[in-house]
Amino acid sequence: MRKTDIVAWTERWNEMYRSESEKIKRIFIDEMIDIYHIGSTSVPQIGYAKPIIDILVIVRDIHKVDLYNHEMAAIGYACRGEQGIAGRRYFTKGGDARTHHVHIYGNGNIHIDRHLNFKEYLLAHPEVAKKYGELKRTLAEAFPDNVHKYQEGKESWVAQIVEQSMKWVLKQNTKGEIGS
Repeated sequence: MRKTDIVAWTERWNEMYRSESEKIKRIFIDEMIDIYHIGSTSVPQIGYAKPIIDILVIVRDIHKVDLYNHEMAAIGYACRGEQGIAGRRYFTKGGDARTHHVHIYGNGNIHIDRHLNFKEYLLAHPEVAKKYGELKRTLAEAFPDNVHKYQEGKESWVAQIVEQSMKWVLKQNTKGEIGS
């Protein structure tokens, strides 16, 4: 059973992302458009996170990703298919002691903006990021042995911030302050 393990933010997570992203780039070299470090480990202002590196990969054709499942398995990933999100391919590394999640979307998928805008919003609003870190710690203490309850506890807060981040980025783009 997976545990809800929340630890203090560390620069090591950026190093882990860089190392893993190089491996992933080599696999998807013909399909990949871009790759990003996302999630709580990519935002130091949150202060705390599960020590799992979330990686977002944007590809030309989501259906071709399945052709690379063997290569992802060779570097330690389990293929989880869409895992409840249509148009996504999801890979996990580390079994019950996960170290990485890879979320792959075809270019133009709305979930790309949701992930990237959420991250950008938290980086630009450190007070909100800090509140998120506090929520994560509180939930981890309440549900140390139930990662699903931990996730459920964050859902409404995250949904609210995602909505705020989408509006914020749109406003920033209208002002010409953030590039597309």
